[in-house]
Amino acid sequence: MLGVLRQKVRSEALILSRLFLTRGYRHAQSFSNHILPGGPVVPRPMREGVQFLQKDSPYRVWSRSFASDNGELFDAVVPFMGESITDGTLATFLKKPGDRVEVDETIAQVETDKVTIDVASPEAGIIEKFVAKEGDTVTPGTKVAVISKSDASTTLAPSEEKPKDVPKSSPPTEKEVAEKKAPKAEAPIKEKPKAPSPAPPKSQVTEPQLPPKDRERRVPMTRLRKRVATRLKDSQNTYAMLTTFNEVDMTNLMKLRSDYKDAFLEKHGVKLGLMSGFVKGVVSALQDLPVVNAVIDGEDIIYREYIDISIAVGTPKGLVVPVIRNANNMNFADIEKQIHTLAKKANDGTLSIDEMAGGSFTISNGGVYGSLLSTPIINPPQSAILGMHSIVSRPMVVGGNIVARPMMYLSVTYDHRLIDGREAVLFLRRIKDVVEDPRRLLLDI
Repeated sequence: MLGVLRQKVRSEALILSRLFLTRGYRHAQSFSNHILPGGPVVPRPMREGVQFLQKDSPYRVWSRSFASDNGELFDAVVPFMGESITDGTLATFLKKPGDRVEVDETIAQVETDKVTIDVASPEAGIIEKFVAKEGDTVTPGTKVAVISKSDASTTLAPSEEKPKDVPKSSPPTEKEVAEKKAPKAEAPIKEKPKAPSPAPPKSQVTEPQLPPKDRERRVPMTRLRKRVATRLKDSQNTYAMLTTFNEVDMTNLMKLRSDYKDAFLEKHGVKLGLMSGFVKGVVSALQDLPVVNAVIDGEDIIYREYIDISIAVGTPKGLVVPVIRNANNMNFADIEKQIHTLAKKANDGTLSIDEMAGGSFTISNGGVYGSLLSTPIINPPQSAILGMHSIVSRPMVVGGNIVARPMMYLSVTYDHRLIDGREAVLFLRRIKDVVEDPRRLLLDI
């Protein structure tokens, strides 16, 4: 009797254990709907619910692979580009999707008619994606990229599927082997009758052979280059341009720089160049002949009571013309400091719109590139432009003797509708006198 009772207890315990295992499997199966492929991806807190599983359990592997953090997303947009600029061209991306960026780090650059604008990251994080493409026309506020503050990346579990069995090809039969080894009978070749040789063709006029297209490279114009091309062509179509020339002896100005360059650098922190001497000469000439500083507006003439000198600077991206404001109130040191600051910004591409707006007269120094002589084009809406050229040692007659002198050709292109030849010649002559003898500026003669 006791043995029968023990056997019944063991049977009931076995049934209960099987029932528990079955329910545990169904619970795991229900749980897999949330974490196995095909189910929705859940946030990290779900990982805590699978801690009871073994480390090598496939459920833990899928849960870890599909968990992700939905970090905050921020938009990098095109900033305000200036009062007179409404749009620009997205020139280049400096980063790639997946790169990490810091706050205010430049992501892309936008080219406008005048300057290059940087698009900065609003927050530190990872670049999720680019919304715009290079070459797109963008306006202030246009979304360019999406930045995520989350550093976590969602990874997928490797596929565990085994490659399907590829059916093996059966070995060739003896008949097929014999057919491959047997030589194929060649069809007899019939000799074709020889055709009579054609008569030599008559000489014909052919079109010239052009270079193949693969030896050419087509590149779209930048916004800055388009703007420069349009303004210069408009200037040529509007103004009655005429150029007059003169030459200047650079001996005294070069000696002045040589004698005081060290003391000038020590006191003012910038080098004494030749450009400041020409700026002072232009200011003096504009004060003597104010019509050169004027401009035609419809049927009126506008006489400017200020002197803002534009300096043409060639950069890798194109020609820019920053402005020295109120040059008539500056001395040599002030002019050199301003030229140094503007030239550095021009080469770095950091000039602002305000630093290039306006200007009543332009100086273009082609001599730094070796130009001997040129006829520069007027920079609208101005009425004249001075061209400086290279310094060349030439034989000159001084006091009845032939001596070598450092000489430079000067040119001034002017709007003949407003400025007569007399004013243009006297203007250039005044610059020559001041550069050849800077002491005139001290004596105001």
